[in-house]
Amino acid sequence: MTSRCRTRLALLSLACAACLPLAALAGGPASGASASKAPAQGYNYPTEGRVEYVLGCMDENGHDFANVYKCSCTIDKLAAQLPYDDYVEQSTFSKYATMGGEGGAEFRMDKARAQTKKFRTLQQTAYDQCGLGKPASSAAAK
Repeated sequence: MTSRCRTRLALLSLACAACLPLAALAGGPASGASASKAPAQGYNYPTEGRVEYVLGCMDENGHDFANVYKCSCTIDKLAAQLPYDDYVEQSTFSKYATMGGEGGAEFRMDKARAQTKKFRTLQQTAYDQCGLGKPASSAAAK
């Protein structure tokens, strides 16, 4: 690395470091402002989580080109309503709610049933808004 590159990198680092306190004063994301409310654009889900949902949704509804958009719309609607950690928990309970035997007992408890019901209601609303049919019980986040 040349001295010219080092100088530019040092200046860039200083400029970035100077911006962080300004973002905190302005109530930006670094300020920790109201993490309990949904952002205007919804919650930020990781790309992998979105892709997994869309692929699972398409497995249940057909691999038509139109379903790429409908399933993407569905996960966007869920992301607007539900933080990612809650989405993972609720979709997991929903996915395994019909699992039999002792291994499925944890997914049939009262808390699990409530989470499953909440997720399936949100998912059905998203399906309706995005033009898909009724979600299958196993479509909940593959």
